[in-house]
Amino acid sequence: MILRHTFSPPTSSSANRRLNHLCGALDEHLRILETACQVKIAHRHEQFKIDGLKKDATRALEVLQAMYELADKPIEPEMIQLMLATEDGLQATSSKASTSGSLTTRRADLRARSDNQATYLANIAAHDITFAIGPAGTGKTYLAVAAAVDALTRNSVQRIVLTRPAVEAGEKLGYLPGDLAQKVDPYLRPLYDALYDLMGSDKVAKAFERGQLEIAPLAFMRGRTLNHAFVILDEAQNTTPEQMKMFLTRLGFASKCVVTGDVSQIDLAQGQVSGLIDAERVLKRLDGIAVTHFTTSDVVRHPLVARIVDAYAAARKA
Repeated sequence: MILRHTFSPPTSSSANRRLNHLCGALDEHLRILETACQVKIAHRHEQFKIDGLKKDATRALEVLQAMYELADKPIEPEMIQLMLATEDGLQATSSKASTSGSLTTRRADLRARSDNQATYLANIAAHDITFAIGPAGTGKTYLAVAAAVDALTRNSVQRIVLTRPAVEAGEKLGYLPGDLAQKVDPYLRPLYDALYDLMGSDKVAKAFERGQLEIAPLAFMRGRTLNHAFVILDEAQNTTPEQMKMFLTRLGFASKCVVTGDVSQIDLAQGQVSGLIDAERVLKRLDGIAVTHFTTSDVVRHPLVARIVDAYAAARKA
Protein backbone atom coordinates (compact mmCIF):
# COMPACT_ATOMS: atom_id res chain seq x y z
CA MET A 1 0.00 0.00 0.00
CA ILE A 2 1.36 3.39 -1.02
CA LEU A 3 1.13 5.96 1.76
CA ARG A 4 1.63 9.71 1.74
CA HIS A 5 2.79 11.37 4.95
CA THR A 6 2.90 15.12 5.42
CA PHE A 7 5.22 16.87 7.85
CA SER A 8 4.91 20.56 8.70
CA PRO A 9 7.41 21.85 11.24
CA PRO A 10 6.22 24.86 13.25
CA THR A 11 7.26 28.22 11.87
CA SER A 12 9.37 30.63 13.89
CA SER A 13 11.96 33.34 13.44
CA SER A 14 14.64 30.67 13.16
CA ALA A 15 12.60 28.46 10.79
CA ASN A 16 14.76 29.09 7.72
CA ARG A 17 17.95 28.19 9.54
CA ARG A 18 16.43 24.98 10.94
CA LEU A 19 15.02 24.03 7.53
CA ASN A 20 18.43 24.52 5.93
CA HIS A 21 20.01 22.28 8.54
CA LEU A 22 17.21 19.74 8.17
CA CYS A 23 17.47 19.46 4.39
CA GLY A 24 21.23 19.86 4.05
CA ALA A 25 23.11 21.40 1.15
CA LEU A 26 21.17 20.83 -2.08
CA ASP A 27 18.74 18.66 -0.08
CA GLU A 28 21.55 16.18 0.62
CA HIS A 29 19.92 14.90 3.80
CA LEU A 30 16.58 14.29 2.09
CA ARG A 31 18.32 12.33 -0.69
CA ILE A 32 19.97 10.12 1.97
CA LEU A 33 16.53 9.47 3.47
CA GLU A 34 15.00 8.71 0.08
CA THR A 35 17.70 6.20 -0.79
CA ALA A 36 17.75 4.47 2.59
CA CYS A 37 13.96 4.26 3.04
CA GLN A 38 13.06 3.86 -0.66
CA VAL A 39 10.61 6.76 -0.61
CA LYS A 40 10.11 10.05 -2.43
CA ILE A 41 10.30 13.28 -0.45
CA ALA A 42 9.06 16.58 -1.81
CA HIS A 43 9.00 19.84 0.10
CA ARG A 44 7.97 23.42 -0.42
CA HIS A 45 9.19 25.70 2.32
CA GLU A 46 8.14 23.99 5.59
CA GLN A 47 5.70 21.54 3.94
CA PHE A 48 7.08 18.03 3.39
CA LYS A 49 5.40 15.14 1.56
CA ILE A 50 6.68 11.57 1.81
CA ASP A 51 5.45 8.94 -0.67
CA GLY A 52 6.22 5.24 -0.34
CA LEU A 53 5.13 1.93 1.08
CA LYS A 54 3.51 2.29 4.49
CA LYS A 55 6.44 0.89 6.49
CA ASP A 56 9.03 2.86 4.51
CA ALA A 57 7.12 6.15 4.58
CA THR A 58 6.47 5.84 8.32
CA ARG A 59 10.14 5.14 8.96
CA ALA A 60 11.20 8.13 6.87
CA LEU A 61 8.74 10.35 8.75
CA GLU A 62 10.10 9.20 12.12
CA VAL A 63 13.67 9.96 11.07
CA LEU A 64 12.67 13.32 9.57
CA GLN A 65 10.96 14.32 12.82
CA ALA A 66 14.01 13.22 14.84
CA MET A 67 16.26 15.20 12.50
CA TYR A 68 14.15 18.30 13.03
CA GLU A 69 14.77 18.06 16.78
CA LEU A 70 18.51 18.30 16.03
CA ALA A 71 18.22 20.99 13.38
CA ASP A 72 19.09 23.94 15.60
CA LYS A 73 22.66 23.04 14.55
CA PRO A 74 24.02 21.60 11.28
CA ILE A 75 23.35 17.87 11.01
CA GLU A 76 26.16 15.61 9.86
CA PRO A 77 25.27 12.93 7.29
CA GLU A 78 26.84 10.38 9.64
CA MET A 79 24.16 11.15 12.24
CA ILE A 80 21.39 10.47 9.72
CA GLN A 81 23.03 7.20 8.75
CA LEU A 82 23.21 6.22 12.40
CA MET A 83 19.50 6.95 12.84
CA LEU A 84 18.74 4.80 9.83
CA ALA A 85 20.98 1.92 10.85
CA THR A 86 18.56 0.09 13.15
CA GLU A 87 15.08 0.34 14.55
CA ASP A 88 16.40 1.83 17.77
CA GLY A 89 18.83 4.15 16.04
CA LEU A 90 16.49 7.08 16.68
CA GLN A 91 17.18 6.79 20.38
CA ALA A 92 20.95 6.93 19.88
CA THR A 93 21.08 10.66 20.46
CA SER A 94 19.25 10.44 23.80
CA SER A 95 20.81 7.23 25.19
CA LYS A 96 24.18 6.41 26.66
CA ALA A 97 25.88 7.92 23.60
CA SER A 98 24.53 11.42 24.25
CA THR A 99 25.79 11.43 27.84
CA SER A 100 29.29 10.19 27.06
CA GLY A 101 31.99 12.79 27.46
CA SER A 102 33.69 14.41 24.49
CA LEU A 103 37.35 13.84 23.71
CA THR A 104 40.01 16.55 23.53
CA THR A 105 41.01 16.51 19.86
CA ARG A 106 40.96 18.84 16.88
CA ARG A 107 37.38 17.63 16.25
CA ALA A 108 35.43 19.53 18.90
CA ASP A 109 32.24 17.61 18.05
CA LEU A 110 33.80 14.16 18.42
CA ARG A 111 31.86 11.86 20.73
CA ALA A 112 30.27 8.42 20.73
CA ARG A 113 27.48 8.03 18.18
CA SER A 114 26.02 4.78 19.48
CA ASP A 115 25.70 2.97 22.80
CA ASN A 116 28.40 0.48 21.81
CA GLN A 117 30.76 3.32 20.96
CA ALA A 118 30.04 4.91 24.36
CA THR A 119 30.72 1.57 26.07
CA TYR A 120 33.94 1.25 24.06
CA LEU A 121 35.23 4.65 25.20
CA ALA A 122 34.27 3.86 28.80
CA ASN A 123 36.14 0.54 28.56
CA ILE A 124 39.24 2.30 27.24
CA ALA A 125 39.12 4.76 30.14
CA ALA A 126 38.62 2.06 32.78
CA HIS A 127 40.85 -0.78 31.55
CA ASP A 128 44.52 -1.21 30.72
CA ILE A 129 43.76 -3.44 27.71
CA THR A 130 40.65 -3.10 25.54
CA PHE A 131 39.66 -5.25 22.57
CA ALA A 132 37.28 -3.88 19.92
CA ILE A 133 35.85 -6.48 17.55
CA GLY A 134 33.40 -5.75 14.77
CA PRO A 135 32.78 -4.85 11.12
CA ALA A 136 34.25 -2.02 9.09
CA GLY A 137 32.84 1.47 9.61
CA THR A 138 32.02 1.15 13.30
CA GLY A 139 34.71 3.58 14.47
CA LYS A 140 36.94 1.02 16.22
CA THR A 141 40.25 2.45 15.03
CA TYR A 142 39.20 6.10 14.78
CA LEU A 143 37.87 6.24 18.35
CA ALA A 144 40.93 4.44 19.66
CA VAL A 145 43.20 7.01 18.00
CA ALA A 146 40.95 9.79 19.34
CA ALA A 147 41.25 8.40 22.88
CA ALA A 148 45.02 8.23 22.43
CA VAL A 149 45.22 11.83 21.20
CA ASP A 150 43.04 12.88 24.14
CA ALA A 151 45.36 11.09 26.59
CA LEU A 152 48.44 12.70 25.02
CA THR A 153 46.84 16.15 25.10
CA ARG A 154 46.01 15.75 28.79
CA ASN A 155 49.54 14.42 29.50
CA SER A 156 48.14 11.11 30.72
CA VAL A 157 50.71 9.40 28.49
CA GLN A 158 54.00 10.54 27.02
CA ARG A 159 53.60 9.02 23.57
CA ILE A 160 51.29 7.21 21.18
CA VAL A 161 52.43 4.01 19.47
CA LEU A 162 50.33 2.73 16.56
CA THR A 163 51.00 -0.58 14.85
CA ARG A 164 49.49 -3.01 12.34
CA PRO A 165 50.53 -6.40 11.00
CA ALA A 166 51.86 -6.06 7.45
CA VAL A 167 49.39 -8.57 6.01
CA GLU A 168 46.96 -7.42 3.34
CA ALA A 169 45.05 -9.76 1.05
CA GLY A 170 48.03 -12.01 0.34
CA GLU A 171 50.46 -9.25 -0.70
CA LYS A 172 53.95 -9.16 0.76
CA LEU A 173 56.12 -6.15 1.64
CA GLY A 174 59.02 -7.42 -0.42
CA TYR A 175 57.01 -7.10 -3.62
CA LEU A 176 56.50 -3.37 -3.17
CA PRO A 177 58.99 -0.82 -4.57
CA GLY A 178 61.07 1.52 -2.44
CA ASP A 179 62.89 1.40 0.90
CA LEU A 180 61.39 -0.04 4.09
CA ALA A 181 59.53 3.16 5.01
CA GLN A 182 57.94 3.32 1.55
CA LYS A 183 57.00 -0.36 1.73
CA VAL A 184 55.38 0.04 5.15
CA ASP A 185 53.49 3.31 4.57
CA PRO A 186 50.57 1.86 2.54
CA TYR A 187 49.75 -0.53 5.39
CA LEU A 188 49.79 2.24 7.99
CA ARG A 189 48.03 4.91 5.93
CA PRO A 190 44.65 4.61 7.77
CA LEU A 191 46.42 5.43 11.03
CA TYR A 192 48.08 8.49 9.48
CA ASP A 193 44.72 9.63 8.13
CA ALA A 194 43.10 9.41 11.57
CA LEU A 195 45.97 11.33 13.17
CA TYR A 196 45.84 14.12 10.57
CA ASP A 197 42.08 14.45 11.05
CA LEU A 198 42.28 14.51 14.85
CA MET A 199 45.44 16.59 15.33
CA GLY A 200 46.15 18.47 12.11
CA SER A 201 49.20 17.92 9.91
CA ASP A 202 51.40 20.49 11.69
CA LYS A 203 50.87 19.00 15.16
CA VAL A 204 51.37 15.49 13.81
CA ALA A 205 54.70 16.49 12.25
CA LYS A 206 55.86 18.14 15.49
CA ALA A 207 54.74 15.13 17.56
CA PHE A 208 56.81 12.82 15.34
CA GLU A 209 59.84 15.11 15.76
CA ARG A 210 59.47 15.06 19.56
CA GLY A 211 59.05 11.29 19.68
CA GLN A 212 55.48 11.58 20.92
CA LEU A 213 54.15 9.64 17.93
CA GLU A 214 55.39 6.37 16.49
CA ILE A 215 53.86 4.25 13.75
CA ALA A 216 55.48 0.94 12.91
CA PRO A 217 54.74 -2.57 11.65
CA LEU A 218 53.99 -5.15 14.34
CA ALA A 219 57.30 -6.93 13.73
CA PHE A 220 59.10 -3.84 15.10
CA MET A 221 57.48 -4.35 18.54
CA ARG A 222 59.46 -7.47 19.46
CA GLY A 223 61.83 -7.03 22.40
CA ARG A 224 60.44 -3.65 23.47
CA THR A 225 58.76 -2.48 26.69
CA LEU A 226 56.33 0.42 26.19
CA ASN A 227 56.06 2.57 29.33
CA HIS A 228 53.83 5.67 29.68
CA ALA A 229 52.37 4.99 26.25
CA PHE A 230 49.00 4.60 24.57
CA VAL A 231 49.48 1.62 22.26
CA ILE A 232 47.04 0.64 19.49
CA LEU A 233 47.17 -2.56 17.45
CA ASP A 234 44.95 -2.19 14.39
CA GLU A 235 43.81 -4.98 12.01
CA ALA A 236 44.56 -7.47 14.77
CA GLN A 237 42.60 -10.22 13.03
CA ASN A 238 45.69 -10.63 10.83
CA THR A 239 48.03 -11.47 13.70
CA THR A 240 49.00 -15.00 14.64
CA PRO A 241 48.53 -16.13 18.27
CA GLU A 242 52.31 -15.85 18.75
CA GLN A 243 52.34 -12.27 17.43
CA MET A 244 49.39 -11.32 19.64
CA LYS A 245 51.10 -12.72 22.75
CA MET A 246 54.28 -10.87 21.82
CA PHE A 247 52.40 -7.60 21.37
CA LEU A 248 50.34 -7.78 24.57
CA THR A 249 53.44 -8.52 26.65
CA ARG A 250 55.07 -5.26 25.44
CA LEU A 251 52.78 -3.30 27.80
CA GLY A 252 54.75 -1.34 30.38
CA PHE A 253 53.99 0.85 33.39
CA ALA A 254 51.33 3.60 33.14
CA SER A 255 50.33 2.44 29.65
CA LYS A 256 47.11 1.60 27.88
CA CYS A 257 46.57 -0.79 25.02
CA VAL A 258 43.71 -1.02 22.50
CA VAL A 259 43.42 -3.90 20.03
CA THR A 260 41.00 -3.55 17.11
CA GLY A 261 39.97 -5.96 14.38
CA ASP A 262 37.27 -7.47 12.20
CA VAL A 263 37.19 -11.26 12.37
CA SER A 264 35.17 -11.41 9.14
CA GLN A 265 38.16 -10.02 7.19
CA ILE A 266 41.05 -12.32 8.02
CA ASP A 267 43.85 -12.31 5.41
CA LEU A 268 46.04 -14.97 7.01
CA ALA A 269 46.89 -18.14 5.14
CA GLN A 270 44.05 -20.65 5.03
CA GLY A 271 43.90 -22.73 8.19
CA GLN A 272 46.01 -20.29 10.22
CA VAL A 273 44.40 -19.23 13.52
CA SER A 274 43.77 -15.51 14.05
CA GLY A 275 45.53 -14.08 17.08
CA LEU A 276 42.51 -11.88 17.77
CA ILE A 277 40.10 -14.81 18.00
CA ASP A 278 42.60 -16.76 20.08
CA ALA A 279 43.23 -13.85 22.47
CA GLU A 280 39.51 -13.33 23.13
CA ARG A 281 39.20 -17.01 24.05
CA VAL A 282 42.34 -17.16 26.21
CA LEU A 283 41.96 -13.83 28.04
CA LYS A 284 38.20 -13.60 28.51
CA ARG A 285 38.33 -14.14 32.29
CA LEU A 286 41.27 -11.85 33.10
CA ASP A 287 40.61 -8.72 35.16
CA GLY A 288 41.78 -5.45 33.62
CA ILE A 289 40.80 -6.51 30.10
CA ALA A 290 37.58 -5.41 28.36
CA VAL A 291 36.06 -6.57 25.09
CA THR A 292 33.61 -4.43 23.07
CA HIS A 293 31.70 -6.14 20.27
CA PHE A 294 30.36 -3.91 17.48
CA THR A 295 27.59 -4.80 15.05
CA THR A 296 26.26 -3.35 11.81
CA SER A 297 23.99 -1.08 13.88
CA ASP A 298 27.15 0.84 14.85
CA VAL A 299 28.26 1.49 11.26
CA VAL A 300 28.47 5.24 10.62
CA ARG A 301 29.55 5.18 7.00
CA HIS A 302 27.32 5.13 3.92
CA PRO A 303 24.03 3.27 4.68
CA LEU A 304 24.98 0.61 2.12
CA VAL A 305 28.03 -0.42 4.19
CA ALA A 306 25.89 -2.02 6.90
CA ARG A 307 23.83 -3.84 4.28
CA ILE A 308 26.97 -5.10 2.54
CA VAL A 309 28.34 -6.45 5.82
CA ASP A 310 25.03 -8.18 6.57
CA ALA A 311 24.83 -9.62 3.04
CA TYR A 312 28.29 -11.20 3.29
CA ALA A 313 27.52 -12.56 6.77
CA ALA A 314 24.31 -14.14 5.46
CA ALA A 315 26.14 -15.62 2.45
CA ARG A 316 28.73 -17.27 4.71
CA LYS A 317 25.99 -18.90 6.78
CA ALA A 318 24.10 -20.18 3.71
